[in-house]
Amino acid sequence: MQNGLATLHVPDEFRFFGPDDAQSIIVRLWRNPPGPKPLGMLLPANVTPLDPDSWAVTIHYEEEGYVKDDDAGQIDYTSLLRQMQESVRDGNQEREKHGYPAVELVGWAAPPHYDSSTHKLYWAKELSFAGQDEHTLNYNIRILGRKGVLVVNAVAGISKLAEVEKSTPQILSMINFNEGHRYTDFDASTDKVATYGIAALVAGGVAAKLGFFKFLWVLLLGAKKFVIVAIAAIGAWLRRLFKRGEVQASASQPAQAVDQTDREPTGGGG
Repeated sequence: MQNGLATLHVPDEFRFFGPDDAQSIIVRLWRNPPGPKPLGMLLPANVTPLDPDSWAVTIHYEEEGYVKDDDAGQIDYTSLLRQMQESVRDGNQEREKHGYPAVELVGWAAPPHYDSSTHKLYWAKELSFAGQDEHTLNYNIRILGRKGVLVVNAVAGISKLAEVEKSTPQILSMINFNEGHRYTDFDASTDKVATYGIAALVAGGVAAKLGFFKFLWVLLLGAKKFVIVAIAAIGAWLRRLFKRGEVQASASQPAQAVDQTDREPTGGGG
């Protein structure tokens, strides 16, 4: 990542795609509206983005300042969930007006948990999109740093919950801030403090304030439909994509620094 922000260790079980290829998968293959370009994407090595049972992990960075965690033990997550469900319902009219399906936040697939020793927060949401038979899983991980937050989202069908949960410890250990950018490197005399805390990270308030389409993209990331009208036309590109992915994954053993070049310092929350 630019300026040595963080390092991603890519194990043999996963394939890494850089920012451009990750964005192509999200927008061209999965038919999501364009959103902030990720720093990268991880896919299990034994699947492709076109496999119906595939799932993926996207990585963004939000440089909004040092997020204080002193509210972590005081949050009523049941009440927060109700507020989030109401917010999602309120946004459906606008989503449908722009041609995207309505969505319902069904509930927690896994309740929020904050590890104060590693400064990592994770939780999972179960979402239901209109026209989709299977509910969607958004497994969210936030890694707190000195000047911002690494946003790591695993997206899959809800049937993949057990598999994603099993992989979560490995995912959590894959990426960490480098020395000088860690949460414990915070300098109160010079560093900016974020205007929100742990509850806002879970609620997705950070993404919501960035505008409708960024919030929409966060949710629709899990609404992937494998409806490729002209699959032959993208076949060559797809083969090149996976050739590059294999080279990147090979080069990343045992470690791969994620490149943040040419990307705005905001990302997909939620």
